[in-house]
Amino acid sequence: MDTYAELPLLQQAIQTLAALVLVSSFALLAQSRVIATIQIFAWQGLLLAVITTLIAWETGLTHLYISAALTLVLKAFFVPWLLIRQARKLGILRDFDAIIRPGITLMAAGSLVIFCYNVVLPIQRFAQSITRDAIAVSLALVMIGMLMLITRRKAITQVVAFMSLENGLFFAAISATQGMPMVVELGVAFDVLIAAVIFGIFFFHIRDSIESLDVDQLNRLAETDE
Repeated sequence: MDTYAELPLLQQAIQTLAALVLVSSFALLAQSRVIATIQIFAWQGLLLAVITTLIAWETGLTHLYISAALTLVLKAFFVPWLLIRQARKLGILRDFDAIIRPGITLMAAGSLVIFCYNVVLPIQRFAQSITRDAIAVSLALVMIGMLMLITRRKAITQVVAFMSLENGLFFAAISATQGMPMVVELGVAFDVLIAAVIFGIFFFHIRDSIESLDVDQLNRLAETDE
């Protein structure tokens, strides 16, 4: 197995960007401001678009350029813009989403990363150099996204967590298998677009019903109904 220094420059760039994607996932988990959370998600989408472009260049698979363009437009620009627009209309753009036990949460995230690297270690020995660390990073993104879903209280930050989790699945697809069939990729992109719109409508319905986007209030309301 080649060390990082022995890898070609392009593969070094891919692995470095993959590490930055993982760092952005930790930043999402640690960030409590709604607007900053959305902005970090946008940067994560931008990093994924750049990685997809580099993998397309490395492998010569032209359909990955389309995937990169879709990722750039949807995850780096459109979805963050839509979330910021909705948050501004709801008056929560400058709000804070309190993190449940932030220190323990970050330690749990670090433990999940170590766990993911150990889980994929047998696979990494047989993987191509371009995907060795990417498999572990993609799995870690999924796990940290799930952790963020559990530890956040506001619906809008939970949506960001869900989208970040989906980024992990997308990263696994492009790095381990060099992308999905184009029809599937277009379908997934369309699903992300529709999901963002539906979530926006969902936010307004929640706000109109309980005058808040705090999930804890929904839980208390459900307990009261029981």
